[in-house]
Amino acid sequence: MKKRWKSLLTVLASASLLLAACGDEGEKASSSKTYNIGVTQIAEHPSLNAAYDGFKKALEDAGIEAEYDYQIAQGDNSINTTIATNLVSANVDLIFANSTGSAQAALSATQDIPIVFTSVTDAVGAELVESMEKPGGNVTGTIDSHPDAIANTMKFLKEELGATKVGMVFNSGEQNSRSQVDSVKELLEDMDMTVIEASVATTADVKQATESLIGKVDSMYIITDNTVVSALESVISVANENKIPVMVGEFDSVKRGGLGAYGFEYFDIGYEAGQMAVKILKGESKPADIPVQVPQKLKLIMNKETADTIDVDIKDEWKAEMSE
Repeated sequence: MKKRWKSLLTVLASASLLLAACGDEGEKASSSKTYNIGVTQIAEHPSLNAAYDGFKKALEDAGIEAEYDYQIAQGDNSINTTIATNLVSANVDLIFANSTGSAQAALSATQDIPIVFTSVTDAVGAELVESMEKPGGNVTGTIDSHPDAIANTMKFLKEELGATKVGMVFNSGEQNSRSQVDSVKELLEDMDMTVIEASVATTADVKQATESLIGKVDSMYIITDNTVVSALESVISVANENKIPVMVGEFDSVKRGGLGAYGFEYFDIGYEAGQMAVKILKGESKPADIPVQVPQKLKLIMNKETADTIDVDIKDEWKAEMSE
């Protein structure tokens, strides 16, 4: 009888060791999983590209192995829809949506696959989330609008550059852009300043739209509009010829010739979105429970070469940093 008990105990012990070994192997397999990340981006320009780089770096820093299906819509919202449908059909583990239109198309395509966005200005207005604090559903992310950025820019144009008529070239078909223009107009009602609009549909329209503002404005403000930023050099060349200061919405546009910006690094908001994706992929949080985040840093960056071109002296009291 004792021998039978000893034999039974030996078998049970062996089975326990085998199960433990299988568990360890399963844990190793889980930790070494390669995730399939679908990336949908409205267009290719430095700011959006930097956000994508930041997103990937966050996953890399967290030890997440990932393969990326990176697709660009070339500024066409109908292609956004096709990309989103394809990513859902591929059953990716998570979708990184880099722009408002990209995120909207992704959400229309799936309510199951987690979506993390960035380069979105008004996540609530775009109906991506229920609220900033409690997104709900399968979507969360980081926005590219700091609450003080527009106010600081308009104050700078008026008090430091004496501007009263601000030209804004933008794609009225981008919800992201319409929201920003409306915010500027509302703000200027109490500042004795006005906005002169010039709407475009494609990048090919940008130069002509900018030229239409000459003689009507004494300054320009180029927001984070994907269509216009993709053709920013057209704006800068026309403005510089006419000695008109162009404030922009983010730092990459300063490097490309904008006079200055109260902004942040798109790499940073992409990285912060990536950190959200890490929590989701690891099963630590669901998109519905991760608050939408605003940019964490805001500072003034200026382009010395552009300032010299349009005869603007950069004052020490502005405490501006120079673009590289």
